[in-house]
Amino acid sequence: MIDQQLRAKELFDKHYGNKLQMFREGQLEEYKSCNIAIEQEMQWIKELIQHFSAQLSIRNWDAVHHLDVTASNYKDIDIVTNILLFSTRHLKSADSIVKLKYAEYMIHIIGSTKDILTKAQLIDAIKKTLLIFDDIIKGQLVVDPGHELSLHQLSDKKSLNNRAKRGIEQLEGITI
Repeated sequence: MIDQQLRAKELFDKHYGNKLQMFREGQLEEYKSCNIAIEQEMQWIKELIQHFSAQLSIRNWDAVHHLDVTASNYKDIDIVTNILLFSTRHLKSADSIVKLKYAEYMIHIIGSTKDILTKAQLIDAIKKTLLIFDDIIKGQLVVDPGHELSLHQLSDKKSLNNRAKRGIEQLEGITI
């Protein structure tokens, strides 16, 4: 029984709890055979969110990507809260590309979770993300070693600013 639950958690974590993805990879029946309670799945989601939130870094945006995927499957306020908390504390010292990537992920996460956010939370998330884009546009182009502009479909400060402006337009299009 314990082995079965461990296997179910392994499948759940691998697919961020997305049963459609489990089905696509032919693993849904195996997962279903473990008879995992919804309450247990919700606990596992909380654990995934805590794990990825603890991994947030300006040197690597894998964790924010994983939180984005998780937000697509499970709407949870902690995802938005944790990323915004990290962003306000750490992104001022990040390079331009990191700021852009975090802000672009936030657009998608806000869109995924806006139905569960209060109006005040939604406005706060949008404002803080707009501040990141504004900082990109007003600041100097700073690119740390290993963050090549061309790898992110950017060529110069102008292309960075254009991407930031597109992000602002997307945020302005979110219905409050």
